[in-house]
Amino acid sequence: MSIIYFLIGCSVLLALAFLTAFFWAQRTGQNDDLYTPSVRILLDDEIEADEKK
Repeated sequence: MSIIYFLIGCSVLLALAFLTAFFWAQRTGQNDDLYTPSVRILLDDEIEADEKK
């Protein structure tokens, strides 16, 4: 039965770690630009072609 308490404690700590990482990512602007990454895949071929020359 004590293992249940240990696992619940670990899951709460893990959830707090993920919540902290989420708020840190929001504060530092990780999700500000949602458009450029979707377009960047279209531009990779042009960049690689320029590097091979």
